[in-house]
Amino acid sequence: MSKKRHLGLVALVVLFVAAGCGVVGGNAAGQVQPNFVAASPTDTGPAFEPITDPPTTEPAPKPSSSKPKPKPSKTTTKPTPTEDPNNFQPPACAHYEGKAVSKAKAKAALNAAAAQHYWPGSAPTLVVSSDLVRAISWNESGWQSNIVNCDGGYGLMQVMPDTVDMMNTRFEKTYDSHVYQQNAEIGANYLAWLTRNIGDNHFGGDYSLSTSKCKSTTSWCLLNAVIAAYHAGVGTIDSAASSKKLPATDYVYVVRSLMSSCYCDRY
Repeated sequence: MSKKRHLGLVALVVLFVAAGCGVVGGNAAGQVQPNFVAASPTDTGPAFEPITDPPTTEPAPKPSSSKPKPKPSKTTTKPTPTEDPNNFQPPACAHYEGKAVSKAKAKAALNAAAAQHYWPGSAPTLVVSSDLVRAISWNESGWQSNIVNCDGGYGLMQVMPDTVDMMNTRFEKTYDSHVYQQNAEIGANYLAWLTRNIGDNHFGGDYSLSTSKCKSTTSWCLLNAVIAAYHAGVGTIDSAASSKKLPATDYVYVVRSLMSSCYCDRY
């Protein structure tokens, strides 16, 4: 082979090698194709948070335009009682004579008796209140016009036979304690007499039976003294005048309480 021909062959080989340098593979047409190596997936690739719907919040309730119902009041109306809360309990030895009048008639008789002026000439200002008469009658008899007590007291005001005799003689009356209207008058007249007697002897001629003159139900005042005397007798007041220690305080307390609030007022 000549030297020129040999050099040409070498040049051709070098050119072919240079053209195919770095080629890994080709296609069926003989064209060289670049070989791209795909990244293989791995189990430790970057993590992505899953796309979810944004959290929803319930709308706040709108304020109600309606007013709340008022709570029931703790105060209750007083029920109509089925029996007297300060029910009169007669002693076991008490008994009844005849038929009792109604409470309404008894109340009317007591009010009428209290409205009278028993000393119109010498003590025109002397007044016995209807509250006092009704309270004493309720405490004494429960407004039972036909009750006879163990000691002989009778009727609405539980007047004793000796008291009836004294009042008839002193005032030239002919009271009959078995007539309920007259029984009420005897009791009211006796209270007026006690007021005059005790007022003259121990209170300087003052006949006021006002509760404002009494500091308490046990204090020494004309009203308390008259109530005590109705129960225990005027002699007990005369004996207590020097010490001014009121007798029969339990009785006075009950009557004074009934004057302020008595179930009998419903009639």
